[in-house]
Amino acid sequence: MFGKIKGRLAQIAFSVAVMVVFSTFPAHAADELNGADTAWILTATALVLFMTLPGLALFYGGLVRAQNILSVLMHCFAVCCLASILWFAIVYSLAFSDGGSANAFVGGFGKAFLNDVSRDSLSGSIPESLFFMFQMTFAIITPALIIGAFPERSKFGGILLFSGLWLVLVYGPVTHWIWGGGWLQSLGAIDFAGGLVVHATAGTSALVFAKMLGSRSGFPSEVKPPHSPGLTMMGAAMLWVGWFGFNAGSALSAGGDAGMAMVVTHLSAATASLVWMLIEWQKYGKPSLIGIVTGMVAGLATITPAAGTVGPAGAIIIGALAGSICYWAVGFVKRKLNIDDSLDVFAVHGVGGILGTLILPLLAGSALGGAGLDRSLMEQFGVQLLGVAAVVAWSAIASYGILKAAQATTGLRVNKDDETEGLDLASHGERAYGY
Repeated sequence: MFGKIKGRLAQIAFSVAVMVVFSTFPAHAADELNGADTAWILTATALVLFMTLPGLALFYGGLVRAQNILSVLMHCFAVCCLASILWFAIVYSLAFSDGGSANAFVGGFGKAFLNDVSRDSLSGSIPESLFFMFQMTFAIITPALIIGAFPERSKFGGILLFSGLWLVLVYGPVTHWIWGGGWLQSLGAIDFAGGLVVHATAGTSALVFAKMLGSRSGFPSEVKPPHSPGLTMMGAAMLWVGWFGFNAGSALSAGGDAGMAMVVTHLSAATASLVWMLIEWQKYGKPSLIGIVTGMVAGLATITPAAGTVGPAGAIIIGALAGSICYWAVGFVKRKLNIDDSLDVFAVHGVGGILGTLILPLLAGSALGGAGLDRSLMEQFGVQLLGVAAVVAWSAIASYGILKAAQATTGLRVNKDDETEGLDLASHGERAYGY
């Protein structure tokens, strides 16, 4: 009898001990707020906005003539404001809400004006309001990248009309395809931080815009050199820093994935910078500041889709490919295609984003420090190739239609006198410099 009582007490003691131990651990619900993740994504959001304002604005501003720098800064600032309001009103909903029967292609209106998004709503382990803001910064910088295709000759009203319609018709749907539960995500397409969503869409649309707008006066032989390489370098440095939020922030958590994304981002940028510099040095006898910072941007754009998949060795390979292939693409677009993509948006961002998207399956193996794939290399490559083809095709077709509408309404190109005088005075009534 005493033995039975003793055994029963032992069972009760064990049960209590188990309850005490497990009560010290938090419940692992599907959506539970994590303070560390929230703090990191708050920081990453600020870093990505820093990429556009002031990073991209100064990078592009230094590359144009002195009489056009304010127009470029104005374009970047105004697009930032416009994209923010449109993201709140409708584009976030098109990208990340359930679209019902059309869910594979575009979201619905359930989250328009942040409907059903409360202070306590969660997206994974962070507040949905923070996820909304983080993704907004991507929606800001993507049409801002396109600005590099058409400086010094575009109407301000036409730029705003194009950017607004482009966000609704191109950026929102493509984001839904890949990140919002759409058809490419269901097929398993990998785009960690925007090789397709950001760089392929912007690069393709920039090429279409530049072709339809026409070249600057004197292109290609008499185009004036950048008026301030130093300003461009300062903007490039801000882009490099901000890109850590862009790529490492896309892990949406403060952990190993974010840490490795930061490592590979930095290594790719550094490698591409040196490769671009060495090619230019060998070809022209002198390495230029503009060249090395352009190589940096190519390395950053190319690692973006692969930052969650490849390891350090893969990042070095990607950087080397970015520095050489994007360098070649700059000359191909300007000299072979004779398209005045003024600040090389397609060659650097478009080609870089596409290259990174296609090369990542080859570099994902554990031998190179990669995270591995859930399917065979060739199966993943096929999905990646399909994603590239679909995103490039839709970006080109939709951009062409939007530009035709802008030509028929606001117009796209300033007159020749305004182009000669410079858009700072002609379009905005201001001068950047007092001379």
